[in-house]
Amino acid sequence: MQLIGMLDSPYVRRAAISLRLLGLPFEHRSVSVFRTFEQFREINPVVKAPTLVCDDGTLLMDSTLIIDHAETMAGRSLMPPGGAERLHALRMLGLALAACEKTVQIVYERNLRPPEKQHAPWVDRVRGQLAAAYAGLEAEIQKLSAVVDETTIGQAGLTSAVAWGFTRMMLPEFGPPADFPSLAAFAANAEKLPAFMALPPV
Repeated sequence: MQLIGMLDSPYVRRAAISLRLLGLPFEHRSVSVFRTFEQFREINPVVKAPTLVCDDGTLLMDSTLIIDHAETMAGRSLMPPGGAERLHALRMLGLALAACEKTVQIVYERNLRPPEKQHAPWVDRVRGQLAAAYAGLEAEIQKLSAVVDETTIGQAGLTSAVAWGFTRMMLPEFGPPADFPSLAAFAANAEKLPAFMALPPV
């Protein structure tokens, strides 16, 4: 299998770390949807990261779908099987993925749209959504142990840590760690795990 995309994308990185935690061998190819658009299009005409090239040549897109396929291949899941624990994990995943989405929207507005065409009220609204997502995640992550290892982190914790690192990297002016102490501590511990260290966001 080949995972296509840059690890500075939280979606690529969460998929890559998930594959590693599931014990599935894969080749990571750092192909950018911006700098190497034509190269990416030769692999996947849709040019969507992450793209997983399966052993039979099938192309899968979207990190959640890639992870679902990976869990089927591995015969185990990074999600709790059911009940309140799974509901909590789904709640955390929704918040973390929303934070990723809102961060991307702000970055695209800032980097891809000319300054005279940027719409401040829309950016303010997105920043408010981003802050709300992290406020919710800060409350939910307090229900998890701040000390994690690769057998216990799970998909909700994994994606939360990746999301936080992504926002801090792309929008350093947003939300100092002191505003989200539980999330910051959890993410800092997660980043010390071998799977995270092997797949840094660069």
